[in-house]
Amino acid sequence: MNATQEQSPLPEEEEINLLELLQVVARRKSVIIKICTAAVIIAVCYSLTLKNIYSASAKILPPQKESGGGLSALLSQAGGLASLAGGMGGLGGSTDLYLGILKSRSVADSVIKRLSLQKEFEAKSIDETRKKLEGAVKFKAGKDGIISIDAESRDPQKAAQLANTFVAELGRRSVELNLSKAGAERVFLEKRLEVVKQDLRNAENDMKAFQEKYKTFKVDSQATVAIEGIARLKAEIITKEGQLATLRNSMTDESSEVKALQAGIARLKGQLGSMSGSGGNDVIPAVGNIPGLGVEYVRKMRELKTQEAIFEQLTKQYEVAKISEAKDSSSVQVLDEAVAPLKKSKPRRSMIVILAAVTAFFASIFLVFIQEYLSKLSPEDAVIIRDIKNSLRFRPHDR
Repeated sequence: MNATQEQSPLPEEEEINLLELLQVVARRKSVIIKICTAAVIIAVCYSLTLKNIYSASAKILPPQKESGGGLSALLSQAGGLASLAGGMGGLGGSTDLYLGILKSRSVADSVIKRLSLQKEFEAKSIDETRKKLEGAVKFKAGKDGIISIDAESRDPQKAAQLANTFVAELGRRSVELNLSKAGAERVFLEKRLEVVKQDLRNAENDMKAFQEKYKTFKVDSQATVAIEGIARLKAEIITKEGQLATLRNSMTDESSEVKALQAGIARLKGQLGSMSGSGGNDVIPAVGNIPGLGVEYVRKMRELKTQEAIFEQLTKQYEVAKISEAKDSSSVQVLDEAVAPLKKSKPRRSMIVILAAVTAFFASIFLVFIQEYLSKLSPEDAVIIRDIKNSLRFRPHDR
């Protein structure tokens, strides 16, 4: 190659002319029309083979927590430990909780069994049936807390039945969970009450034996106030220790609520120590300030009053647990039952045809531009293209 050829400038890039592009489209319009027509015909035939799908929707409102009256009033009278039990009892009004129950395997299996869905879905296993059921039913919660259950089926009656069955299973399952929790609390309190009753009986017998032995001994009014105050403090400490044990099941010792309860318990124990010790400047006289038989009497009276206070707290809590067990407080409220729809929800056949036509149009435009480019190849480029085609062909001797 000589210097003149090396220094010759490269040809300038040709600008894209829109009129030339339109000319290509117009010249090859028959190809575009044929491709679009074929795509539309295929899309129409395909959409007609699809079976109609119907959607039914049910709306439910999860149970809300009681804000006052009835059980809440009794809880407020029952004291701290009973109030805590009332707050923990029942499933509450959490929308996310009920969505979790709806999506649980146990609820899905109950619906599959009730409606014989494995046979209807023609599934080989229960796992396959669950997957198909998951695709047929959707759950969603609105900002207002209302849960929607949307079910799809080829049969409008089946779609409504499927949604309503999920509603029924949710109500049944939530009641079972609530009653199971309330029943466990009641059984625990029954056992605890038996122990407290025996402790109270022992304290009463000790007091009776002491009074019979020393012929009705009685201390002054200040000591009586001290005894009652100590009993109340012990009952309150037991209450807060129960709350602390409950919180530790779901929180760490670093949480603010646990720390606040620990500080409260420490403060109460400090007060109890000052009342039960031998201080000399207390407004209420300490036990150590009462001489002779009065000390023994105060100790026995204090134990009796303490057991009475604990028994009273547990009795109130036990009554609350029985009410919670008997009350169906977790039944969901059905706002709208699912009804058989009159119109299909899908397939949207017109949309399928439109999308197929638009896609075919752009694909055909791309194709005619490629055809136009290939028709204007130089002989050298045509040889290269032919060589590429030959290289890509599969030959038996290439094995």
